Amino acid sequence: MPKAKYGQIYRDLKEKIETGFYSYQEMLPSEHGLVLEYDCSRNTVRRALAELTAEGYVQPMHGKGVRNIFQPVEQAAFTVGGIESFKESARRNHREAFTKILQFSEIIADQRVAKRTGFEPGAELYYIQRLRSLNGTPLILDHNYFLKALTPGLTPTIASRSIYDYLEGELGLVITTSKRTLTVERVTQLDEKYIDLNDYNCMAVITSQTFDDNGMQFEYTQSRHRPDYFRFQDIASRRKPM
Repeated sequence: MPKAKYGQIYRDLKEKIETGFYSYQEMLPSEHGLVLEYDCSRNTVRRALAELTAEGYVQPMHGKGVRNIFQPVEQAAFTVGGIESFKESARRNHREAFTKILQFSEIIADQRVAKRTGFEPGAELYYIQRLRSLNGTPLILDHNYFLKALTPGLTPTIASRSIYDYLEGELGLVITTSKRTLTVERVTQLDEKYIDLNDYNCMAVITSQTFDDNGMQFEYTQSRHRPDYFRFQDIASRRKPM
């Protein structure tokens, strides 16, 4: 299956859905119609539709076709089920992203850091604080720990752009799994220093441990979000009870 062809169909359909070319609840063209429109095989069309289904854009209905179930939201939506960078999330939400590096250092994990992050005591880590802004408004404060052995060569410049682009594109790291916890926590002095909280006294917090294809943890991140501006979405499917 030509990857470029599949990607082209996926991106084109996604753009048409996001821009309202296909309205909410409208049926997409039939599989046969898409094959003719894009001059490709059924498998290529099915792969593109499967990706859109996994991301919550469309809902296949057996024997009927595929329905658009996407509704745009005013707030930026960060997916919980998938693994995407801040840059990728901003692009998907059509927002202008900016990252400011507040701290970049190399540390050795002591018992406290090891217990918090899941890395072994004595592990060499990069510790990074990043302030994330969308459309000029600072909204997220990230505390990142990266295992130096699996992410060598990180720099403040890379961290201000996209660490995942570097890990996947330059180092060839295969990112597969992220274990996440969502909580609501009181603001800290650091939150108040860098984020205009609009009288909020709490932050929406996502804590994640992320692993490569060998099951090795390479990242621990606590991402602190201003609560009124973000919604976290996932796609869930009900399984029939045994």
